[in-house]
Order: sequence, then C-alpha cells, then structure tokens
Amino acid sequence: MQLCLFEDDRVPHLRPLVETRPAFDLRLGIRSILETTQYEVHADSGSIVLHSRPQVAPVTKREHPEMLVPAAGDSLPDDGADMLFINGRFVADGAALRHILDAVQSRDRTIAFTAGNAVVAAWLPDASLPTDLFDRTDLTPFLADRPTEKVAGARLIGQAWDLLDTIGPAIERDFQALLPYNILDNIYDRTDADVHSSVIATAPENIYVAPGACVKPGAILDGSGGPIYLDAGSTVYEQAVVKGPLYLGKKSQIKVQADIAASAIGTWCKVGGEVHDTVFHSLSNKGHQGFLGHSYIGRWCNLGADTNTSNLKNDYGSIAAFDPAVGDVVDTGRQFAGLFMGDHSKCGINTMFNTGTVVGTGCNIFGGGFPARYVPPFSWGGPDRGFVPYRIEKALTVADTVMRRRGTELDEAEATLLRRIHRQSMEERSS
Repeated sequence: MQLCLFEDDRVPHLRPLVETRPAFDLRLGIRSILETTQYEVHADSGSIVLHSRPQVAPVTKREHPEMLVPAAGDSLPDDGADMLFINGRFVADGAALRHILDAVQSRDRTIAFTAGNAVVAAWLPDASLPTDLFDRTDLTPFLADRPTEKVAGARLIGQAWDLLDTIGPAIERDFQALLPYNILDNIYDRTDADVHSSVIATAPENIYVAPGACVKPGAILDGSGGPIYLDAGSTVYEQAVVKGPLYLGKKSQIKVQADIAASAIGTWCKVGGEVHDTVFHSLSNKGHQGFLGHSYIGRWCNLGADTNTSNLKNDYGSIAAFDPAVGDVVDTGRQFAGLFMGDHSKCGINTMFNTGTVVGTGCNIFGGGFPARYVPPFSWGGPDRGFVPYRIEKALTVADTVMRRRGTELDEAEATLLRRIHRQSMEERSS
C-alpha cells in the first residue's frame, strides 16, 4: 500500500503558515502532521507520496528527499498500486483514524471518507491515476467522485489558530509514542544527559532528557501538568521555569529565568521571557524578555527584545483575526489568540502585537505602537512611519545571512518561492 498526503482547497485559509510549506509540514507537538500520520499508519518513507500545491512542491521535494513528491514531468506512483489518500490537514489519531484504517482492511472497493465538505481520506485499491493529478492544486474533486462515507470525530486544521488546540494533546501523544525507554530512574542520572544536582524536578516520570541535553543549575522542570521532552542537544538555562506539556527541540535553548509552558519549540530555537501555549515551528528566536502567548511562529523569525503580544481582549470577548484567503477578518471563536507569523519575518525591540495579529512571510517590523492586525507579506516599516514594500533582493540577502548562521543557505527552490510570494502579494501591500 502507498500512502499519499494531499492538499485541498481549504489550505489557503492557513496562511501565512502555509505560504512556504504544505499544510502537512505544520508542527503539532513534537511531530508534524506528516510525521504523525506516517507513524499512525505505519508507513515506510519509501511508500509515501506527497501532493502539495505546485508553488511549494520544489521546497517539499527538498524537505522530503526520501519520499515521492511528483511535480510536472515526474513519474507517478506505480499504476495499479493500492493507495490510501489522507488529507494533509487531518490530525491522524483517535476513533476517526481507526475507523478509516479498519475500513481499508476490510474493503476492496474505492471509497471516500468525508467530514462536512472535506474529504478526510480515500481508499483506492488498484488505483489508476490521471497523469496530471499531482499538477492540480486540489485533489478533492477527483477523490470525492466515488462512493462516500461520513467519518465522525475527524479533526482537520481549518485556520492557523486551530493549531493551538493541538499542542497539549499532540505532546502527550508524541511523548508516549517516542519515549525510547523507561524514565523512572533518578532524573540526575539520565543516560548521557547533563542535569545539575540543583535542578528541581516535579513528576520526573513525565520528564525525558535526551542524550546530549543539558539542564543548568536552579532550573525547575514541572511535569505535573503534562510531559516534558527535552530533545538531543537542547539546553535549559539557569533558573528557567519549564512547565509541561512542553517539547524543546534539538539544539534549542530556553534562556536564563525564562517562564515557558504548554508549548512546542522546534529545532534550533532560542526562547526567553514568558511564553505559553505557543508553537515555534523551528529555527526561530525570541531570546529576550517579553510575553508571547497562544501564538504560532514560523521558521527563520526573530522577535526583538521586549516584544509583547496580547492574547486576551480587555472585554474577554471572542477574538477576530484576518484571514488572507478571504481578505477580511473572521471570528476565531477563541478567547485567547496572539500572533501568527510567517517564515522569514522579524520585529524590532519593544514591538507590541495586538490580539489575533497575522504577519505574512518576509516582513520587517519596527518602531513604536501597534502594527496593523494584518501585515501583508514582505512589508517593511512600522505603525509610526507606515509600511512600504520590502525590496525582494534585500529580503533574500537577509534570509541567506540568517540561514547561514544555522549552517544552511538559501537555495534556489526557496528563493524562487519567496520571489513568487513577493509578486503575488503586491496587491495586498498596496491596499
């Protein structure tokens, strides 16, 4: 059987987080949507096919060289193979996934599993695929053109802020799935890890310290509210307070006296100040004081010292946020929502973000006051002086400089994608 994760026509509502990646590469907790699905379906990397929008396919191919990412002119999956298609916005766990997998094992006919207007999954035994299938932006019309069956309880990520509800459950699920051994031993004697004797650990049975991780003197690890997973090469510095559920990715750092809770921090990030209920996708920094809550930060972002984000209205009412796909604000239905920032965006010291602020890819924000609650991609400036288009050549130079600090560089696939986002967002910036 081959597993194919696909994108549909709802993906643009996840902007700005999907401007530079497919939906299934969004982080849930320790793992992404793709990694979660692969684990739960027990699929080998070589049997996985990835469908993404043509715009992001070259970057997807670079990120997943071990998987098949068909682009124009590429070979398709083997004709006649049994294929299970799963929506790239589907959080693959619970009764909904079990229902789909049980049905796949017992049926030899094609069927599509739906929730509302979305195709959650489709089973195509002996699949014969159109040659242009993976050139299409949305596979839903093709997959829905067959007998359908409703599946109850399927969770699909429809808006960027929906990801905030997945953090705790995902870390709990990932912790149990990925824990390499029993951790009931003394936390100060964890294998190949460095935990100082003055560290205070609550519920140590819920705390995993990977080989090469380091917890400095006076830090507090509180696993009573959920598991804490400190990945290889990560560091928790002196007197930091870390409260589960929490994931700290490989090579990432929690800075001195930080207060971090209920968050998923991906690979090679630096995080300080007060942060809770937040996802750092990877390779981004908030190294200084300031508050960040109920937010999602993409890759290659940097929040200047004393950046603060409001996540609660003064009247405690439901927060509205801008949906770039519809060009207007929508009700999030949430009492708590902070900042949603696309890749390669930066903000200067003392920046203040209002509740439900959406910042597109490649922005450079600085100056006093609150920026608008929607900042289009490649905007340069701030509320006290206004915004102008960020010159693309300058933006690419900065991106390459930042990436080289993490041992990589801006390649042609990503540079081409960023240029395209810059062109496509011209009208948004002008209005």
